Amino acid sequence: MPNPFIHVELNTTDVDKAKTFYSQLFDWELEDMQMGPSDTYTVIKVGDGTGGGLLKNPMPGVPSFWLAYVLVDDIGAATKKAESLGAKIVKDSIEVPDMGWLSIIQDPTGAALGLWQTKQS
Repeated sequence: MPNPFIHVELNTTDVDKAKTFYSQLFDWELEDMQMGPSDTYTVIKVGDGTGGGLLKNPMPGVPSFWLAYVLVDDIGAATKKAESLGAKIVKDSIEVPDMGWLSIIQDPTGAALGLWQTKQS
């Protein structure tokens, strides 16, 4: 299937509370990764199916939310195409070191969606 959903990410106002809740609700394996001097990203491993992540919501005053990511071949081209079709660019293409690139768009109906290009080794 072209452009599958490949990752879901919880941007939460309370990381510890979310980790406790989801680790008790589901059989998810949670693994913390350092993403800088003070930032931690928690990888959600679900076994079969689409995995995800959990992080402190970077937008003060915004309630916790889940964000789905769709796999694309070319992050720049996909982001520009979305914009040409009426999307607002929330976060333009940024590199996640050693992993790939992401951008976040808001579609013409107001829904947020992440785009992801995996780094080829």
